Amino acid sequence: MKSATGRNGAHHPLVSDAAWAHILASMSEEHGARHLSVPTSPVRSKSARLRSVLGGALALMCLAALLAYPRLERSYAIAIGDRDSATLELAVQNLRGALQRAEVLPALLAERASIARLLRDPDNAGLLPFVNEQLRQTALWLDVSDVYVMDATGLTIAASSYRTDRSFVGRNFAYRPYFTDALAGGIGRFHALGTTSGERGYFFAAPVIDGTATTGVVAVKINLDDFEATWAESAATVIVQDMANVIFLSDRQDWHFRTFGPMAEAALETIVATRQYPVAALRSLTARRAALGNAGYETVTFSNADGRNAYIMQTGLIAAAGWRVSILSPLAPAQVQAATTLAIALLFGLFVLLVAAAIWQRRIQLEDRLAAREEARARLEMRVRERTAELDTTNMLLREQVDERVRAEAQLRRTQAELVQAGKLAALGQMSAALSHEFNQPLAAVKAYAENAATFLDRGREAEARENIRLISTMTDRMAAISKHLRNFARRPQDKTGPVPIRAVVDDAIALMGPRIAAAHARLHDTLPDADLWVIGGRVRLQQVIVNLIGNALDAMEGVDQPEITLSLAVTEGRVKLMVRDIGPGLSEAALTQAFDPFFTTKAPGQGLGLGLSISYNIVRDFNGRLTAANHPEGGALFTVELDLSNAPDKIVAQ
Repeated sequence: MKSATGRNGAHHPLVSDAAWAHILASMSEEHGARHLSVPTSPVRSKSARLRSVLGGALALMCLAALLAYPRLERSYAIAIGDRDSATLELAVQNLRGALQRAEVLPALLAERASIARLLRDPDNAGLLPFVNEQLRQTALWLDVSDVYVMDATGLTIAASSYRTDRSFVGRNFAYRPYFTDALAGGIGRFHALGTTSGERGYFFAAPVIDGTATTGVVAVKINLDDFEATWAESAATVIVQDMANVIFLSDRQDWHFRTFGPMAEAALETIVATRQYPVAALRSLTARRAALGNAGYETVTFSNADGRNAYIMQTGLIAAAGWRVSILSPLAPAQVQAATTLAIALLFGLFVLLVAAAIWQRRIQLEDRLAAREEARARLEMRVRERTAELDTTNMLLREQVDERVRAEAQLRRTQAELVQAGKLAALGQMSAALSHEFNQPLAAVKAYAENAATFLDRGREAEARENIRLISTMTDRMAAISKHLRNFARRPQDKTGPVPIRAVVDDAIALMGPRIAAAHARLHDTLPDADLWVIGGRVRLQQVIVNLIGNALDAMEGVDQPEITLSLAVTEGRVKLMVRDIGPGLSEAALTQAFDPFFTTKAPGQGLGLGLSISYNIVRDFNGRLTAANHPEGGALFTVELDLSNAPDKIVAQ
């Protein structure tokens, strides 16, 4: 919440200067009127004694105010720190969330086959433009600053910035720790000022592993400037320091790369070696720090050319990045509030003294000036009304300030609750869509089998009816297995995997899709060998993958006069590749990039949710396999399911 004070606390947030001036003027006027009304008579000695008592009482009140001021200032400062602790926690959580979301990106990008092929053949003039554009589209889609690929020497061979003047292509980043950490097989993390772009960012990197060798590194850079823009909207100042006490992020531009505390010689040498920061900017901030009571806060006073600025500081940690996030709330509002509270107390005490003095003065003047007594009383009542009105105005302003803060806190709580509810609704919506999509085909099969069973019973063919009822039971079991798989879709499935006969699984899928294939007048070319091969997987889930691929092939050939689907099998290096090809128009470049993304579909609205390939992709990945999409050289799309080859088991357990 913004206050009426600036960073130096020049004005009070509750009472205007004009109001204070009016109160002091009325007090001075009345005080002068009291002295002017004192007659030159024998009662002058009593009046002098009265002035002496009033002066002593006022001196005692001022002394008490001076003694109470530090305690009041500390109390208000702690209240400001408590208020801004929620802002600090929100800043820490936002930064931590941004880093956690970006941390997994390099490892996922490093799995792309095109990047591995480019590292094997960096001079491939046909592949390099494709990878460059793919990285640029990825950076735009993921909303990150840069994505780039380096070979084992640190030389950048492809980057999302290849079109720009500050392209990373051709630059060597072997001196950056994120490169060396990733090349060693770990996850590289580093924050620094970009030597090419001149922009601050946080870098994540992951190794590209081709077979058993690390052939390069994929790096992702994220820009954190948006956080500074958000912090700038607050009266408080937010700074982020690293382990070397260097301020890396702050809504104050003049504090970037300044040091807040001593810097070790080894840390400076590391900064120079890694070119992390501009060395010329590493100047220390002159600050004096002191503990603020037992609340865990500190007061920090900065001395600069503009004077001295005091703040209330509290700090949170982001351990993964080695950052300390601190919020510096201006101390001036606490000082003004303490001064205001004491001023109000002094005014009230002075008011009491003045009332007492007026009563005493009237009694002294009772015998000497009876007529003047009425005039003095009227004048006193007028002054009392003026001071009461000013106090009422001050109290009203205080109540408005309190109400504003209460409303702001309530709004913050509502916003947090809405964010949590939105996350729940999003997850529920995705699960509902998946269940609707995955149960559609099994339910259709159950209906068909049930109708066939009824027909067989009418004709007295009980054996065939029993077979259809058995198939209905099988489909029910299959729907239960699909439901269990979809329930665990967001996390790694717990279903057991083991050897399954791929020939039998394909036969089941073809039998299930038979009516649809016939309705589409499509020809199915099954070139799989009769001798069954065993692969690692789950029978029901693998069957669902094949059904999805055949269904997608039929959808892709809706406008083809004589649709054809070809199923083929290949065994290479202990892996079995099941290929499903159609003769449709094939996949566009955008479809190849996003084919396995949830809710991506090329179908007309209302004809699909875009979840089939995404679910199939995750099923195959659970089997330690791969599902890829490509365009066949002779036309049409080609989907390949690659699974581990296995020996026939003694007992089949994988479903």
